[in-house]
Amino acid sequence: MIPNLYTLVVCLKDASGHLIDCESCRVGIRQISKAPKQLLVNGHPVIIRGVNRHEHHPRLGKTNLEACMVKDLVLMKQNNINAVRNSHYPQHPRWYELCDLFGMYMIDEANIETHGFDLSGNVKHPTQEPIWVSAMMDRVVGMVERDKNHACIFAWSLGNEASYGPNHAALAGWIRGKDSSRVVHYEGGGSRTTSTDIVCPMYMRIWDIVKVANDPTETRPLILCEYSHAMGNSNGNIHEYWEAIDSTFGLQGGFIWEWADQGLLKDAENGSKHWAYGGDFGDTPNDLNFCVHGVTFPDRTPHPALHEFKYVYQPIKVSLREETIKITNTYFCETTQALEFSWAVHGDGCELGSGILSLPSIEPQSNYEINWKSGPWYSLWASSLAAENFLTVTVKLLQSTRWVESGHVISSSQIQLPAKRDVVPHVIKTCDGTMHTEIVGDIITMSQQNIWELKFNIQRGAFESWKVEGVPVMLEGILPCFWRAATDNDKGGKVASYLYRWKAACLDNVFFLSESCAIQNKTDRLVKIEVVSLGIAKAEEKPSTVSNESNILFKVNITYTIYGSGDVIMECNVKPNSNLPPLPRVGIEFHLNKSLDRVKWYGRGPFECYPDRKAAAHVGLYEKNVSDMHVPYIAPGECSGRADVRWVTFQNKAGMGIYASMYDGSPPMQMNASYYTTTELDRATHNEELVEGDDIEVHLDHKHMGVGGDDSWSPAVHERNIYFLLFCTRSL
Repeated sequence: MIPNLYTLVVCLKDASGHLIDCESCRVGIRQISKAPKQLLVNGHPVIIRGVNRHEHHPRLGKTNLEACMVKDLVLMKQNNINAVRNSHYPQHPRWYELCDLFGMYMIDEANIETHGFDLSGNVKHPTQEPIWVSAMMDRVVGMVERDKNHACIFAWSLGNEASYGPNHAALAGWIRGKDSSRVVHYEGGGSRTTSTDIVCPMYMRIWDIVKVANDPTETRPLILCEYSHAMGNSNGNIHEYWEAIDSTFGLQGGFIWEWADQGLLKDAENGSKHWAYGGDFGDTPNDLNFCVHGVTFPDRTPHPALHEFKYVYQPIKVSLREETIKITNTYFCETTQALEFSWAVHGDGCELGSGILSLPSIEPQSNYEINWKSGPWYSLWASSLAAENFLTVTVKLLQSTRWVESGHVISSSQIQLPAKRDVVPHVIKTCDGTMHTEIVGDIITMSQQNIWELKFNIQRGAFESWKVEGVPVMLEGILPCFWRAATDNDKGGKVASYLYRWKAACLDNVFFLSESCAIQNKTDRLVKIEVVSLGIAKAEEKPSTVSNESNILFKVNITYTIYGSGDVIMECNVKPNSNLPPLPRVGIEFHLNKSLDRVKWYGRGPFECYPDRKAAAHVGLYEKNVSDMHVPYIAPGECSGRADVRWVTFQNKAGMGIYASMYDGSPPMQMNASYYTTTELDRATHNEELVEGDDIEVHLDHKHMGVGGDDSWSPAVHERNIYFLLFCTRSL
């Protein structure tokens, strides 16, 4: 929304016409109305791409500063957020003026909440008590009378999580009589009472919001007052919500929970500073880190998930179906005249060409179609030898605005062009060099002159060391891994939580014991080793033998083929115990020399992404240091992953290192590299407590469970991103 504001001047004169006083304010003129299953602004529907916002300053707490308000609005607008819900109280008067100025839709909410009152036994709920109606009415009247002149407000909310009763009906009746120019909003009582003009549930699942929208007896629009709980590494499934919203009449968006982590900057005795939460000030009772659930850190540094919200909220959508590229303008009032479209084609991660895409102005709620073979990229695709070709369409602002400079990207969509050939795996140079093999005791040493050396421990059934040109590369053997450091969402649901079930199955305490290890083939060009490894639920001490068959959680058959070229092909077949819960990950773990800190990969990025939160992460070639992969979530857990990785290298400053890739039809990997071990990420309660290890822990996963995010108090990873492991094969 680009607002037009006018200066209203009110003058007071005495009977003789002398000026006594003169006041002015900025005002906007607009109309809020309703149609069947639609909220209208100036006669047009509007999609609410919203966020909930508490007043919070990282140093001052609930004391607000204008600079912080402006920073919020600039960052919101830059990430395609167009609406804010004042959760859960009327906010600083300047906030409303700024929202008018920036063109932000707003729900203003009364300071009424009785959250937890149901725990008070048989005491009658306040909303049922006539004695409380005047107190509730006082808060609603104060809000409306103070804020009624602000054009940004499209709805008055009766409060938050205060159940429902006759007192709410009285509040809604007063507002409707006082201000018919706006709608009334209230979630309590099931979000569909007569005291709300909007069906406004919180954390309702996708299938249920679609069901409400398709209910012919429900004539109100559905706008989620809270959804996608952003606690820690979260906000999975958000693209699925927006696939439903974009395709279902009657769904008009929602408000993310929430904008900023409500942590406070605390000074430590040694002079350092860190983000603190419940209990860190000696406060009891407390809710620990349950105040830390924003899409930004307290200082408004974005979480990686904010990229995903910008993507699903983007107003220009691009899709490829059969041979047609469709570019859709989802705005209801604006054409694309003020936007610049550009394109770029990448083959296997390398740019093949780019340019400006000349399009006619696309009208609101309209689309423009292009046969992809008639586009300027077609000749590049036709001559490309790449296995994968991606077209990226980027949309930028031509003019500067109050919140961003010209050239700002508001939409960016990547679509995969049709494949021209199969993906060719890394070529194994079987003729390169003669390898030397020596067996001394339990150690098999394989090498080629001074180029590389591998030591394999027969007793452990794993590599013991890996050197390239004398430089130690791998410090510990490659072992199967099925465990991750728990996210906040993994902990939600008490005994039903993923974490509880994982620990009950001892997934956090697995030791791999070699049942058998044998050389199956040995020539001067290759060595093939077959290992049967048992994943055992161990006690405090590492077991040396299998004492109980029921303790075997996994049986992993691994075949290593080591070539004279230095290439290693690893094939894993996993057979799990049938009683296991859905697994956090199915992959391998190994440890690299700390000097191999330059990570380059071909996959999704550049920011952190997971199987259920990767729509915004384009496939490309990316490069980062290991330290920059880490996301400093205030409460540590699984983080720094990258999805759909085709290949990855880990190198030192001299360019020495290792390369890992999918092979022989295996799917792309989930990749993770960190100075912090999984154990360390699980141990620490604050990011600053984390202690770096002596090496780099790397995970390459065949499958990785999504992070979830529909809420943080129940198991909420969608079924497609849950892995009940029956049998899987991984070639690497």
